[in-house]
Amino acid sequence: MSGNGSGSGRPHLDDVSLAIIEQLQEDGRRPYAAIGKAVGLSEAAVRQRVQKLLDQGVMQIVAVTDPLTVGFLRQAMVGINVEGDVDAVADALSGMSECEYVVMTAGSFDLMVEIVCEDDDHLLEVINKRIRAVPGVRSTESFVYLKLKKQTYMWGTR
Repeated sequence: MSGNGSGSGRPHLDDVSLAIIEQLQEDGRRPYAAIGKAVGLSEAAVRQRVQKLLDQGVMQIVAVTDPLTVGFLRQAMVGINVEGDVDAVADALSGMSECEYVVMTAGSFDLMVEIVCEDDDHLLEVINKRIRAVPGVRSTESFVYLKLKKQTYMWGTR
């Protein structure tokens, strides 16, 4: 599957597939029979379509937790400037369990990394002792989350 959305490797998503995805975005545990009724397919046809979407990497079905309720009281976005190979630094950061989101960017930072930590001491340890120790990391700037106002996973269908 092409990640750039520019052509031939990109799976075609018809209106029915998009409707199935939307149903699962609303409730990832929604039964296939209920989805089928909503989109006009049999339960078996929905099951096949969902499996195809999973196999193609179009979507994943996962449980999303609220970090605060499971003991991770500090979240931050860290902007990172890199000297040398950005890919190598991104790979190293991707291997850290605290790094939930690693993206290469164009702009003020080479990488943006979302980290989830137990507390401020843990956050300091991750940034100061681990992220800054990665070869190629030139500088970091941290943006500590004070309050999360919105987080959705509804892109791609509306």
